[in-house]
Amino acid sequence: MPAFRPLPLGQPIPNRPHAVSCSLPRMADVRGYEEKQPATWAHLTSGYPRFVIHPFNHQLASHLETHVVSVKGRTLWLTSSARISAALAAHLKAEAGPADPFNHEGIHGVAHNPDPAAAARAKNFLQNIGGFLSTREAEDHLVRLGLITPPRNQSTRSVQAITEVQRVLGQALPETTTPDRLLASCGMNAIYTAFRASAELQASRGRTVWIQLGWLYLDTSAILQRFTASTADYVYIRDPLDVDEIKRVFTQYGPRLAGVFAELPTNPLIQTPDITLLASLCRQHGAHLLIDPSVTSLFNLDVLRHSDIVVSSLTKYSASDGDLTAGVIAINPAGPDAGHLRLSAAAEVEPLYPRDLDRLAEQIVETAAVLRQIHPTTAAVVAFLQKHPRVRDVFWALHPASRDAYLRIARTPEAVGGLITFTLRSPMAPIYDRLRLPKGPSFGMKTTLICPFMYLAHYDLVTTPRGLAELAASHLDPDLLRLSCGTEPAEDIIAALAEALA
Repeated sequence: MPAFRPLPLGQPIPNRPHAVSCSLPRMADVRGYEEKQPATWAHLTSGYPRFVIHPFNHQLASHLETHVVSVKGRTLWLTSSARISAALAAHLKAEAGPADPFNHEGIHGVAHNPDPAAAARAKNFLQNIGGFLSTREAEDHLVRLGLITPPRNQSTRSVQAITEVQRVLGQALPETTTPDRLLASCGMNAIYTAFRASAELQASRGRTVWIQLGWLYLDTSAILQRFTASTADYVYIRDPLDVDEIKRVFTQYGPRLAGVFAELPTNPLIQTPDITLLASLCRQHGAHLLIDPSVTSLFNLDVLRHSDIVVSSLTKYSASDGDLTAGVIAINPAGPDAGHLRLSAAAEVEPLYPRDLDRLAEQIVETAAVLRQIHPTTAAVVAFLQKHPRVRDVFWALHPASRDAYLRIARTPEAVGGLITFTLRSPMAPIYDRLRLPKGPSFGMKTTLICPFMYLAHYDLVTTPRGLAELAASHLDPDLLRLSCGTEPAEDIIAALAEALA
């Protein structure tokens, strides 16, 4: 009997109220999800929280829109804080007309007149910066209002939780002390906060140019493009392994350089640029180096000593049950601007909601054990895929193109994380549809997940000639599959892949 059973469309992954993924079992479902087709969305109860508004958040917003006079008949977006609601209101007023901050009994948000364009702008802004209200906070407000029953086993022990989370993070970041490590409501808020702290300091010195090194996750790219001073201040180096191009760009922009943002490794091609070279060039030119090691885990890589700031999603690998979002900002205490960056980021970061913090504390203690279980599985699955005649290219942390660069920062040679991406020699859709593996967004969970990454992250690019040309220029196959190995036996994952590829 196959170890994996197909999950129905829309089933949360895991099947819990605060799951961060959901099942999209066929390519038709992926397209229906991206195109907002009613037949697909009728099956969806939740999804990745920055992309799909959670039912608790919907229910709370609908209740307020009905019962609070100031927002009756208007569209209400619930935010994680008054600070985020003010930023969203300012953004909408600049681009989409009247919008008003909302504060009712400790619930913050922004209300605007019904307008699909304004709603799209609001959702995109909150998605980019990680500013949505926590689903657990929405749940607690609904309980307080008597609209739902309390969840089972609810507890809040924030003092003990923060101590435990910081203790474990200290093991991954031994050069830091607690003030250097700032917890965020999600990985994107960590990235947004760190970028703004760095960019504002550098702008005061006349430095406004930011380098995006390689293909970045879409919201990280959006932050760099949205919040740089002008389009000319955003510089994209397509190939993060092109040393000559990197040196040329540093020479070209020199005293105007504010910083470099890089994923190590990148998502989705899992390429590792030479961090020693980057650090040297940044020091030489007075630029900040911001690194995101989420793809293979902060716990696997020694990167902070090379960087000014490390930002990471803790939703991946640390919250490995897949039922909360969290992030961390780590300031290199030896960096020349450490004091300023620490204070600035601490003042702006969106903190974890207490119940999310409790849940993270329960899971983060398992991070090292989860990674030890995933690493050999990843290597075994890679070996299978590399030999399969229907597989064209396989990318992972130890891909020959950047293996040496990765091993120089890996804490052990086996520390490869769980992410693999691969392309096929035949059409992707039939194979995707046949796969019994859980299929949905996110990675770094105990549950194995696979998804057609470019379709979920960049549907606008895979469906237009101009977008396809952009992907081709960055050497990205629109039919690339992204596989995140979980803690299931390697032979079960391989058997599922073999069945679909047969």
